[in-house]
Amino acid sequence: MTISETDRLHSQLSRFEDMFHGYRTEIVEGNIVMSPLRPFHNRTILEVWSQLKAQLGDDWSCVSDVAFPFSDEFEFCPDLAVIPAVEEARNVTAYSPDLIELVIEVVSPSSIRHDYEVKSRQYAARGLAHYLIFDPRAGHLVTRWNPGPDGYRGSDTIPYGGKAVVETDLGKLTVDTGALPVDPEHST
Repeated sequence: MTISETDRLHSQLSRFEDMFHGYRTEIVEGNIVMSPLRPFHNRTILEVWSQLKAQLGDDWSCVSDVAFPFSDEFEFCPDLAVIPAVEEARNVTAYSPDLIELVIEVVSPSSIRHDYEVKSRQYAARGLAHYLIFDPRAGHLVTRWNPGPDGYRGSDTIPYGGKAVVETDLGKLTVDTGALPVDPEHST
């Protein structure tokens, strides 16, 4: 897919989001997927963003819901991604997935399979070193690392309630999961 084709497709997806407020649109397995957003979802993103921002140096930025085209069949808009600040400052419509140092998804009822299976395989195959899955439904954080062509070789599940530390090339990043909301409709 050329840059102009990607820009055109991203423009079309943006129109879908404008027509259906409260939904995020991505391309997953060649299909347009619209996911409803709930307050606990956005609160989780904002809380994790503010915690990470306080720990990242000036050379790194957090971005949310921006396009990262992986292929013709996959264009993801991670809930949160850490990329070089100089790249974020370019303010383009889509960024290369190769820029991502840390990728984060927040599970919603409609994104369970995508976040745990599809994105996990795609992020690992692309070589993204660290993938964090915050699951307000289950009240836990899943950390994935050691990417390979078939998925991540390492994974831990950490219940909400304490501080989770993730060792990255940027250093140790800590998230206080006790500050995160839990989805009251689906928590287990």
